Amino acid sequence: MSPSDTPSSPAQAAYRHPVRVYWEDTDAGGIVFYANYLKFFERARTEWLRSLGIGQQALRDSTGGMFVVSETSVRYHRPARLDDLLQVTAALHSGGRASLVIAQQAWRLDAEGQATELLCEGTIRIGWVDASSLRPSRIPSNILESLS
Repeated sequence: MSPSDTPSSPAQAAYRHPVRVYWEDTDAGGIVFYANYLKFFERARTEWLRSLGIGQQALRDSTGGMFVVSETSVRYHRPARLDDLLQVTAALHSGGRASLVIAQQAWRLDAEGQATELLCEGTIRIGWVDASSLRPSRIPSNILESLS
């Protein structure tokens, strides 16, 4: 995404997950450590899938497959700070038979719970693999149907 593409608010169709910034998320200056945005994105993706009835452990148990992150691209705009309440989004950007690209954003929320500042955005490619061999495989059709 280029700066001119930066949205003024979270996409309406995106799944939204609240995240509070704790001490453990910050550096010595009270600013969120950059790698922790990937953790926030992971939580939002997991909860998004769960909201669609796709529990990852149950999925692995029933299909023998699982999602793994194969690529990330992240752009940082502004820092989040200790005690901030964030809204982290996840939305399907594109998908194929063996991988999905998820668009994600982290927004700062104001006292009324409105998203006011885009802090971080990125895309995460997740691939489907056989859980025992970790070899790429096709995403089960029922999962693709749930996501579309």
